[in-house]
Amino acid sequence: MELGTEKVVTRFAPSPTGLMHIGNARTALYSYLWACKNGGKFILRIEDTDRQRLVEGAAEEIIQTLQKLGLRWDEGPVYQSDRLEIYKEYAQQLVEKEFAYEKEGAVWFRVPKDGTTSWTDLVGSKEVVIQNSLHDDFVMLKSDGYPTYNFAVVVDDHLMGVTHTIRGVEFISSAPKHIMIYKAFGWELPKFAHLPLFLGSDKSKLSKRHGAKPASEFLKDGYLPEALLNFIALLSWTPPDGKEIISLEEMEQTFDISKAHLTNPVFDMEKLDWMNGEYIRRMSDEELTKMLQEYLVDHPAKDKIAPLVPLVKERIKKLSDFVPLTNFIFEKPEYEAEVFQKVKLDSLNVQEVLRKIVERLEKMERPWSSEKFEETFRELAKELNLPAGSIFQLIRIAVSGQLVTPPLLESIEILGETQALARVKFVLSSYPNF
Repeated sequence: MELGTEKVVTRFAPSPTGLMHIGNARTALYSYLWACKNGGKFILRIEDTDRQRLVEGAAEEIIQTLQKLGLRWDEGPVYQSDRLEIYKEYAQQLVEKEFAYEKEGAVWFRVPKDGTTSWTDLVGSKEVVIQNSLHDDFVMLKSDGYPTYNFAVVVDDHLMGVTHTIRGVEFISSAPKHIMIYKAFGWELPKFAHLPLFLGSDKSKLSKRHGAKPASEFLKDGYLPEALLNFIALLSWTPPDGKEIISLEEMEQTFDISKAHLTNPVFDMEKLDWMNGEYIRRMSDEELTKMLQEYLVDHPAKDKIAPLVPLVKERIKKLSDFVPLTNFIFEKPEYEAEVFQKVKLDSLNVQEVLRKIVERLEKMERPWSSEKFEETFRELAKELNLPAGSIFQLIRIAVSGQLVTPPLLESIEILGETQALARVKFVLSSYPNF
């Protein structure tokens, strides 16, 4: 896109009527990236004029989420509720010019009944034309002195010098009203970019049943900010080199809003899990340990997790996977007879095999070497005419209560051989009446 000498100014302007959903996070990211790409300015504005729907703490949560994601603003946060006199002044100007009128204490915009309102949208470079007759007169300033969204957004975007208005496609229906107000004032229009809706896996509108949730909840669930931004960016844009793993710094250099996709993207949770796992695996053990310790703020043994990190690094997709995978190291596991029944033992019963496992463990010289451990239980499997995997799986469950753990012997080394043997003996004496 040719920008000439124009300084790019974008804004993210959420309404604190709830937590910031993932679609809003894409809007914030694209607005931020377009400003960065062009050496421009990114503004954060809190549109808190809908007093009936405000949610306490939502504005603070939005700000904190943006900070955690690493999106830095150059100006703001600006709160519209602090600017009521400005909106009142500009509404009065339109009344004086007869583009608006007062009725029942409110100020209404007079919509022209003839002609059309149009603009060329940056997404898809398509011209959008809407008949003015489809719109009725609308309120700009309510009787309580607060502006409506449609009025305040235009006044603020103009006064703040916004050159590119990036938002979701659901705002297309409001765009003609905004353009009418711009023209009534004789102000230059910004360029509009309306981003397509996210779809769920079944191609319907993304909802909670597809895994949709506020951006802050993804972070609480253990998704890395870098991975979440990477995933969101690629939902409606493809980097020039087609890379799937791309840093925020690389996005700042290569992003182009005019290349945003027109088609509705599918929000693929499996793809997000894969991408987050890729980010985890690319971290050093030290980096991952530090990140896990910060994430597991209430974990009683967070200072003791370092030895486990290399064991789980290839197995976890998000930080929250660490606890269920490793908790047996720090706490006595809970056992369920049904889990043991999933091990293929043919005609043998669990207690019979566990008894032989205990006999072998008690005879093994300590410390248990991986070579000797594997040799011993492969021999037992052969003796019992069982798959070796069944023997190791039975030991795994007896030690951890789980079908899936980090590598078995390495886990036992961290747990301690005495504790591991005690757990196998407990299962032997208690099965199946835990």
